[in-house]
Amino acid sequence: MKRMKFILNGSFLFLILLQTVGVKAWEGMPMPELHVEGRYLKDSHGHIVNLHGYAQTFSPWFNERGTKWNNYDVEGCLEYNQGIIDSLFSAGWMMNFVRMHMDPYWSSTPGCEGRYEGEECFNETRFRKYLDEVFVPMAEYAVSKGLYVVMRPPGVCPETIEIGGVYHEYLIKVWGIVSKHPALNSNPHIMFELANEPINILSTDGTYGSGTQEHFDNLKTYFQEIVDTIRNSADNILWIPGLGYQSQYSGYAVNPIEGEDIGYAVHVYPGWFNSGSGYEAFQRGWEQQVQPVADFAPVMVTEMDWAPERHNMSWGKAITGEAGGEGFGANFKKITDECGNVSWLIFTEPHLLAEFGNPDAPADVVDFLTDPEACPWPVYHWYQEYAGEYDFEGVSDDYLTISELYIEGGNTISVITNSSKSVEMNAVFADGHIENVASVAEISVDNTDVINFVRGRVFAIKDGQAEVEATYTDKKGNQKQVTFQVNATTFPLTEELFNPKIWEDGTFDETTRTLHTGPWGFGGWQYNGIDLSEYKYLVARLGSANNANVDFRIFDGPSYWGSPAIFSFGNNSEVVVDLKNATKDDGNPLNAEHIYIAGFWSNGSNPFVIDTVFLTNSVNIVDENTSIDGLKAPGVKVLSVHYFTLTGQKVQDIENKTGIFIEKKILANGKVLTEKILLQPN
Repeated sequence: MKRMKFILNGSFLFLILLQTVGVKAWEGMPMPELHVEGRYLKDSHGHIVNLHGYAQTFSPWFNERGTKWNNYDVEGCLEYNQGIIDSLFSAGWMMNFVRMHMDPYWSSTPGCEGRYEGEECFNETRFRKYLDEVFVPMAEYAVSKGLYVVMRPPGVCPETIEIGGVYHEYLIKVWGIVSKHPALNSNPHIMFELANEPINILSTDGTYGSGTQEHFDNLKTYFQEIVDTIRNSADNILWIPGLGYQSQYSGYAVNPIEGEDIGYAVHVYPGWFNSGSGYEAFQRGWEQQVQPVADFAPVMVTEMDWAPERHNMSWGKAITGEAGGEGFGANFKKITDECGNVSWLIFTEPHLLAEFGNPDAPADVVDFLTDPEACPWPVYHWYQEYAGEYDFEGVSDDYLTISELYIEGGNTISVITNSSKSVEMNAVFADGHIENVASVAEISVDNTDVINFVRGRVFAIKDGQAEVEATYTDKKGNQKQVTFQVNATTFPLTEELFNPKIWEDGTFDETTRTLHTGPWGFGGWQYNGIDLSEYKYLVARLGSANNANVDFRIFDGPSYWGSPAIFSFGNNSEVVVDLKNATKDDGNPLNAEHIYIAGFWSNGSNPFVIDTVFLTNSVNIVDENTSIDGLKAPGVKVLSVHYFTLTGQKVQDIENKTGIFIEKKILANGKVLTEKILLQPN
């Protein structure tokens, strides 16, 4: 079903008005009030809004390296930066928001030898003075031109932060001042981004870091105090940063910021989120780190750009590439468009963007702006496309009336145990537009021991199955229901959850379960430290001959370059890992309490079939919980498992044992293999 996108851009109305009354660009533009509804930013009519813009800062260095104004020249600063806004629109940029940095140039005590980027040199008197004289006038000017404003605090976070620390107190003070300012307080066109690039936070266990839920729990407390400070006086939309330079957000899915009108501010640069390895890796990185918040709240990318390194005019070094293939820019657009609730900007310096289309610009600037592999050229045209997709009119009953509710990808969902997964629950409305309502639907789960469903996301607790019933009620009171099944498993053999490219470029066919690794490559599963210690054995079976020197590897650390436990198949079709006594390649014992990677290594010379991988405590080493060729064997126990090449002779007895045999035939590489499992009634 084709998805319709409704994306706000004031330039659309401007083009209409220009043809009729010749008004000046952007002045007097209608700017509907925005609010957060579920996972979307919406206007007062209920249209989904995704903003697109640029970033601007107010200091001599960031305004063309001190060549335009200096010495705390307020008038010079305002004249230059307001002129930049005018020039951007004259150049034809279809933008509707600006991220404004309240640069510490104005709020730091001159000559201070402490940390310039915020707290150590902060002077409250100077900040209040220049908030009035520089930052508020710039925000008001931007709004007058049709731009929503996102204000960012002075400077950047130190490498480590902590609840109640000096920088925490600094941010509370800054936002307490800003949120009470009469020009900014509850201004429907002005939003706040609460900090810039937190990296590591002090956890409850006394360590600084960014990778555990305990770190995120403290980050939630850290920013919740700032949110509560602002909410004591103002209801502006707030954008919350994550850890790791604003690249890590997964912990917020478990413990989100509380309150209304909350979104999350993300930074994306080439190489981040595995974006240097093509579309699939980039999409996987986004799903792991950003999608957990995009499931239930809007996202705004407040730093992002790219260009080939030869230009030396963008922070990010990459190419536009091709959507779904290699490169950064086109894949960034594809991922954010498909996510459906992402606003974003181009972080290239605005004086360069203002030269777009100017034949008198310096040659190197023209080269940068006209290179389709650098961000300005494609983004300029993408913004024009976005600009035509928003309807300023009010909404009809059809826009508000649900006609269908369905699960994207079908009604069976597989999730890796001890992980979480986004569920796209699409509500189709009578006018044809679609919204993902998973985070706001009413949910019922029949087996909460296996999964939880919270804020549009499935959390798999242990291997098993559960049925989920979802009910969505539209604004007119109409209801639709959908029921779907969730399978939680540690080793799913699906194209979505099995990664054939953990090392080298491999392929995996879900239908035939065929893996072809790259040269000396590795494919398998990646976890967030899954605990397998309650099991005695891990069993991996091949469904074809081993013609690629295949082995099975398990890592108890997050890096593929760590030391794994290695189990070679050799001439066998099965390996059995004794999890209690397994030893890694470096001689140390494998810690089954936190496994991060598991899967198959091969020399890449030939493809091979994966039959199954499972965990068991049975001394007979068979998966007693699965069906064999669709047959269940209730009330029996497994005696033994045997493999042999099918010869056409019927086997009546194995090792002089009698019982019930279930035969499983596997066709692989032209050979028929048979697995006979001997069962005996209990």
